[in-house]
Amino acid sequence: MSEFSFEGRVAVVTGAGRGLGRAYARLLAERGAKVVVNDLGGSIEGDGADIGPAQTVVEEITAAGGTAVADTNDVSTRSGAEAIINRAVEDFGRIDVLVNNAGIIRYAGLPEIEAENLERHLAVHLVGSFNTLRAAWPHFVEQGYGRAVLTTSSGMFGLDNNLSYAAAKAGTVGLARSARLSGEPHNIKVNLIAPAAMTRMGGGEQPDDAQPVPGMPHMPSAAVAPMVAYLAHESCPVNGEIYTAGAGRFARLFIASTEGYVHQDGPATVEDVAANWDSINDEKDYYVPSDLMAWSGSFLKHQFG
Repeated sequence: MSEFSFEGRVAVVTGAGRGLGRAYARLLAERGAKVVVNDLGGSIEGDGADIGPAQTVVEEITAAGGTAVADTNDVSTRSGAEAIINRAVEDFGRIDVLVNNAGIIRYAGLPEIEAENLERHLAVHLVGSFNTLRAAWPHFVEQGYGRAVLTTSSGMFGLDNNLSYAAAKAGTVGLARSARLSGEPHNIKVNLIAPAAMTRMGGGEQPDDAQPVPGMPHMPSAAVAPMVAYLAHESCPVNGEIYTAGAGRFARLFIASTEGYVHQDGPATVEDVAANWDSINDEKDYYVPSDLMAWSGSFLKHQFG
């Protein structure tokens, strides 16, 4: 038996009909998990619905000897998210792993972007992650175990025409960072993946059998899946962290603070800020706060000795 087995575990993977989600679902099933393959089956903009993608992945899993069922509920609604989790519990008796991968993208930036564009991205990426996590949470607490992997993106670093996508993906970071604190007493871990892959939303999906071409990116979805499986495994050692994976590289992303400049003599002025700009931005001795209280303690340490 593999060291990283999912025998006896039940996983829900959203957005699993194609690309990254498909790769995650297939690997988890290969490692022994029973999998709910959720996918609305719409376009990359979130329009339409089709059971075909989810059902195809289920057929691939079962043909390989695994166990899976297809689901087409919409993560952006509370009822849809609850139905997805209920499908796992009703068909397989429990829910151990939640991988929130469902997403859309509608490229737009300022000044032309409409509010509806932002609202739709938030509904799927951020609210969808919240909806499914909240639906799974009581089951995690009751059994004293749960693993959730939310999806963020390097897109949050910024691109002129992905404003809504970047904002929504940055939001999942705050969601996971706070959820992990609630989960710690119950052996629930919530981490994030920032995948790097060629997908429908990221430049065109590479086929499973694509071979590397010198001088060209080789970024199959399957290259991200090992990190997601590790974060979803019972032996995962971290909680509330962000990891990137793809193209053979695996790395940690984190939110850090510089030590900055401490003004001591009376109220600071704009001139004081300007004069100490280099110290404020100096990345030497930066620190990575574990949570809000840790940041507050470090930020205010000069006042408390």
